[in-house]
Amino acid sequence: MTAGQVHESTRLESVVATFIASRKPRRRRKPRKLAGDKGYSVPRIRDWLKQQRITPVIPHKDNELARHDPKVKFDKQTYRQRHVVEQCVGWLKEYRRIGTRFEKLAVHFHGMLQLAMIRRYLKLLFSDRA
Repeated sequence: MTAGQVHESTRLESVVATFIASRKPRRRRKPRKLAGDKGYSVPRIRDWLKQQRITPVIPHKDNELARHDPKVKFDKQTYRQRHVVEQCVGWLKEYRRIGTRFEKLAVHFHGMLQLAMIRRYLKLLFSDRA
């Protein structure tokens, strides 16, 4: 979790490294691709992902030269699969406390996220229409 004025892309490397370290040894250790929005389109992130042998699926910003370079390919099909994450964030923001970051302490905010997820899970389990 980052402070409200800090972009989450500053923590990408540590989050992905933690995810890779938490995987069971029998399974594939690393994701093949990682998708992000234009906010993640910085050379530091792209270079780090390539060092980890993870293909970045990040659209280039409008002011980047690579956006207009025909040699640079962008996987639109994979990028479209981000809708699952975007929908999850969308329904989480239905809870006013989460959408406005009402809780100032990270531990309280994390607790509210957990409560929202529990509520969503219970609704899916015990409802005919989720």
